[in-house]
Amino acid sequence: MKETVKYIPSYLELFNKGIFPERVIKLKEILRECTLCPRNCRVNRLEGEKGFCRAGAEACVSSVGPHFGEEAPLTGRNGSGTIFFTYCNLGCVFCQNYDISHSGHGEVLPSSELASRMLYLQKTGCHNINLVTPTHFVPQIVEALETAIKGGLKVPIVFNCGGYESVEVLKLLEGIIDIYMPDAKFSDPKVSEKLCHARDYYKVLKEALKKIHRQVGVLKTDETGIASRGVLIRHLVMPDKLAGSEEVLRFIAEELSKDSYVNIMRQYYPCYKAGDYPEISRSITPQEYNRACEIGKSYGLKKGFLFG
Repeated sequence: MKETVKYIPSYLELFNKGIFPERVIKLKEILRECTLCPRNCRVNRLEGEKGFCRAGAEACVSSVGPHFGEEAPLTGRNGSGTIFFTYCNLGCVFCQNYDISHSGHGEVLPSSELASRMLYLQKTGCHNINLVTPTHFVPQIVEALETAIKGGLKVPIVFNCGGYESVEVLKLLEGIIDIYMPDAKFSDPKVSEKLCHARDYYKVLKEALKKIHRQVGVLKTDETGIASRGVLIRHLVMPDKLAGSEEVLRFIAEELSKDSYVNIMRQYYPCYKAGDYPEISRSITPQEYNRACEIGKSYGLKKGFLFG
């Protein structure tokens, strides 16, 4: 019988080389003049100043636990070990988790406690640690990871983000993150400015996707179908082609790889302030979803979504 070769997360090698302390120091220093995301608010979060995302000096978490609603390569049989962080660097007007991302409902956790939650998720059998909306808490997360590794952490880390990421911060995450799961929301600057207050969203997204693809490549799974490393991209279909599916999916296929795992999502429905925007005040139709899938297939994409 062939012996199963278990995936060893890349962060263990980085830790064994003694590189973690340097990364933590560099990341925490960014909090003094915060440029963790492309908004570059330059507020001193260590002194209580707050920028667009309204996050402070310590991580704030809304919930921790196994999650079975993520993509199959993440959930497997035992679930994805999700840690939902509060606040967000995008602020989408249609956010389905607005009580967390906008209102900030959650619990402030020092890095030592955050590390304990990671180890708890591993102990329950979760296949990975899934950091949901982590962009604005990267220094605190990496500091917690260092502590958790000392405590025996050894499952892959998922960076589940909105796609509006700083390339400089992504460089500091190289070797730490095993699986990136970014949203690819919009291609039209006017749409992204109106719906998530980020006119440069698509420009930033493309550079971020290129960077993370170079770091970890296309999504790879073990013999049981569980993801170990790579990029998993989410693209939410919006009413009236507002997501710019044609441009987004073409970019993924032509600039990244036709083997990219792309979850073309049909879950959109009006939430939060969507009712104030007539163009997004309805759910999408089956025809709109099917059209996005047809576009993906026309560019050679075939992993991560089902037609129909």
